[in-house]
Amino acid sequence: MYLIKREAVIKMLMQREIKTNIKTKKRIYLSSPHMSEEGYEKQYINEAFETNWIAPLGENVNEFENELAAKVGARAAAALSSGTAAIHMALKAAGVSEGDIVFCPTLTFSATANPIIYQNAIPVFIDSDYETWNMSPDALEEAFRKYPKVKAVLVVHLYGLSADMDRIVEICRKHDVQLIEDAAESLGTTYKGKYTGTIGDYGIYSFNGNKIITTSGGGMLVSNNDERIAKVKFWATQARDKARHYQHSELGYNYRMSNVVAGIGRGQLKVLDQRVEKKRYIFDFYKRELGFIDEIDFMPINDWNEPNCWLSCITLTGKVRPLDVIIRLEEENIESRPIWKPMHMQPFFEGYDYIGSNVSEKIFENGVCLPSDTKMTDDDLYRVVNIIKGLWK
Repeated sequence: MYLIKREAVIKMLMQREIKTNIKTKKRIYLSSPHMSEEGYEKQYINEAFETNWIAPLGENVNEFENELAAKVGARAAAALSSGTAAIHMALKAAGVSEGDIVFCPTLTFSATANPIIYQNAIPVFIDSDYETWNMSPDALEEAFRKYPKVKAVLVVHLYGLSADMDRIVEICRKHDVQLIEDAAESLGTTYKGKYTGTIGDYGIYSFNGNKIITTSGGGMLVSNNDERIAKVKFWATQARDKARHYQHSELGYNYRMSNVVAGIGRGQLKVLDQRVEKKRYIFDFYKRELGFIDEIDFMPINDWNEPNCWLSCITLTGKVRPLDVIIRLEEENIESRPIWKPMHMQPFFEGYDYIGSNVSEKIFENGVCLPSDTKMTDDDLYRVVNIIKGLWK
């Protein structure tokens, strides 16, 4: 009895000590908002207040659309309330409706797949390959053999890594299917010199708080089809007809971006290249400091891919498991997280078909997203890698 009580007291004291250590140690985030040191964002926000243009439309919205489209090389853009809304509008613009089949990567966040359900369409989940961590062209071809009548292919550029776009574009053209790029995590990434999000028929970006640039929330749909982008803006503004009175001939959505939020985006866009440079620096730091450990592999960087390295991710083999890394970092007040759990393994989506050979499951089971915050100093980075190295001692 005495030993049991003694062990309980020791455990309680250790937990209290861990909690105290966490509170006293500097917090390192996975990927948090990073406003410009120059204060660009405040300039545009102040303009919105000074002109009293606090609305879902305005100069900041228009210019954010123009400036981002010019940056990535797209002809037109629609600023929307979220990246999820942008995917929803892309599917609608592509003509996806009830009963249509949409091919979607299984290794992604649920926001990629949810809008397929919004349109009452049917997702079919496609496996990844180890070469890109993204949609496997081989699995995609297999899916077309099983489902020859497909309305759209929705590809993701995971963690800022570009998918194998030449092969995927070729397959989509062969089957005359529209291609939508979920570039929510890959703004600033290029594939053979071209920005992700501009290679397919439609591309979407996210400006959520954890993205490489943020507006606190928001998204953008880009395309070279001016007419469809104009239609998206119409739908996203409650589909209000051109009439003196309020008249609606189509279903509309309240999806337009706020003029204040767009001001943040305009300021953030000015520092996008700096953020990409820092994200790549963080990835290279981890690879240099941890690459000697045989049981650690890094997410794949291909010759044709200039990734933004939004998150630096590793996979593990051997006795040290992802949860060991995550918990050990948590004990030091450092944020990390698992790789996305594949969609075909999610309770909500488990009834939908999946094409592949479980590559995505293996990446999920063995993967860790390391802290990749652009405000991290070298001291912060050394703190992270030293803790991880300690797991192998």
